[in-house]
Amino acid sequence: MKETEILAPVFALAAWTVCILLLVAFQRVRAALKGQHVVDVYKLGESPELSERVVLPNRNYMNLLELPILFYVICLIAYASQNGTNLAIKLAWLYVSLRVLHSLIHVTYNKVMHRFTIFVASNLVLLSLWFEVGNSIFN
Repeated sequence: MKETEILAPVFALAAWTVCILLLVAFQRVRAALKGQHVVDVYKLGESPELSERVVLPNRNYMNLLELPILFYVICLIAYASQNGTNLAIKLAWLYVSLRVLHSLIHVTYNKVMHRFTIFVASNLVLLSLWFEVGNSIFN
């Protein structure tokens, strides 16, 4: 196993976050060009005047900058301590996959219970990743 393998899912989630950021920009520019709102509506961030199609990618982008910070931290700890076990790498990829699925649900059909189920599953995987790396470091 290569020591840097634990970093691949980090790069993947960062790339996905950039994709969602590009979707935010695309939806905002598209809505503005269609005359659905004026640019000043973004002065304070989200606005009740904005359509769901414009708001959801932005909300998902913010969500990708919240709890996933713990994912980035644990992967960097695993890398720095050379404790990126095979299980940790699998859990990291599973976490990324679940976060991508969560985003896809969020910015498409947005069924809350589907999104919530995936969100909970991703958090359980993240918790498992912390336990795996912690166990590898301290045992």
